[in-house]
Amino acid sequence: MAQIVGGGRPVNDAERRVIAHLRDNAPGDWLLLHNIEVPREDDSFEVDLVVLTGHSLCVIDVKGTRGRIEVAGTRWFPERRSAFGSPVSKLRGNGRALKGLLMRARRELERVYVDSVVVLTGAGAELVDPAGRDSRHVTDLSGLIATLGDASRVRRGYSTDTGPYRTAIIEALNGSVRRSTAPPRFGNWEVEEELGGDNRVTEYRAVNATVRGGETVLLRVYRADPLAEEGPREAERRLITNAYQALTRIPPHPCVVRSRDFFAVDDESRFVLVLDDVHGRALHLHLGASGRHAPPAAQRLGMLVGIVEDMLDGLAHVHANNVVHRALSPACVLVAEDGRAMLTGFDYAKPGPRAHTVANELPNVLDTHYVAPECQARPELMTAASDVYAAGVIAFRLLTGALPPASPDAEPAPGDAAPGIAPEVMDLLRRMRDHTPAKRPSAAEALADLLRARDGLAPAPRVRPEPARPGRFREALRRISGRSA
Repeated sequence: MAQIVGGGRPVNDAERRVIAHLRDNAPGDWLLLHNIEVPREDDSFEVDLVVLTGHSLCVIDVKGTRGRIEVAGTRWFPERRSAFGSPVSKLRGNGRALKGLLMRARRELERVYVDSVVVLTGAGAELVDPAGRDSRHVTDLSGLIATLGDASRVRRGYSTDTGPYRTAIIEALNGSVRRSTAPPRFGNWEVEEELGGDNRVTEYRAVNATVRGGETVLLRVYRADPLAEEGPREAERRLITNAYQALTRIPPHPCVVRSRDFFAVDDESRFVLVLDDVHGRALHLHLGASGRHAPPAAQRLGMLVGIVEDMLDGLAHVHANNVVHRALSPACVLVAEDGRAMLTGFDYAKPGPRAHTVANELPNVLDTHYVAPECQARPELMTAASDVYAAGVIAFRLLTGALPPASPDAEPAPGDAAPGIAPEVMDLLRRMRDHTPAKRPSAAEALADLLRARDGLAPAPRVRPEPARPGRFREALRRISGRSA
């Protein structure tokens, strides 16, 4: 039985399970600290668990995410929730910060290896990591003891025996960390689960602290430097507030994520964007889905075309309100449990004419597969037409299972491209990806043509429709083409 040497109050049942599992099953010479805050320069970060084993000090993050979780780049894509930043990269950064704290306290602790492990406790949790970057640092509850007890995880150059350093490690921790006394709160929102993030923004699932048992929301908490000089601080503030400014220009629509609130915390070291917590899957998980999890071919094709309809419906609504998304990719499309697709990820959107820009940040975040040719070298040139190009690439990949060829000349004829998909649909996707922006249809025109193609009708004349009321756009087009709403 491991020894618990201190800690704060666990935030949720997942953390309680891990603490109890280690207490009851880990070797007796292991030491546990849980729910602590670790200082870092003028800030601090929270740690679910720190475990001192016979060969290392391990920082642990507990995740209650359920089901299959796919890793792509620096994002995790769970089956029934929106994507979030990999907790592994953030946890490893926290481990390095903890190692620096130890070394400042006692120089000889340089020889101690600080490991990092994410524990998945949700029912049926399974990490699918083709690149293998995160999987080494992830385990479930049943494999936790074996993972922590594996001395081969210690990197070359570090000691594999913490025995001589135990007293110094405990003294350094006791003199530096402090107990976390309550779940984190931002305004009236109490954190239920930390989802992930990076050095700029952390995502949480939270509940209203006053109304217990109510619906959850998604918090995007942006880090800011309250001591920065006026120029850099103003630039940072413009970037942080960008998503909220864009979303407030867009009236409510079933195919666009809804913003609830936006506020600063205390000394403006944090800014909090409150969004609807849409229970669903990122579109990334629908790309190339097959096997026992995939519905029959005809049913699946209808579902995928419906996703494209919703994406275009949401995009037409966004554009009708003078907002350009600019970073559209499969990671920015969320498919809810009822099958409805929703646009998210408005951090770098352009909400109409203004005196400043955040386009200089775009090269750091764009997926080049979805960037229009005219914007590859100059992302500040992005317009509604470049959003349509990105939507065309997403739709092509969703319906065919592959990215489109780089050159339109290499593209197969519409009738040969994808069995079961109407040639008119494939022709529409080609026009959406035309290398000349002026030749691309608008999102509203593309949606109208897609609905007509599904009905076997010829494309409508190129007359731009009047904007419809929020949430009624697709229904109006279906009535025009003779379909029931």
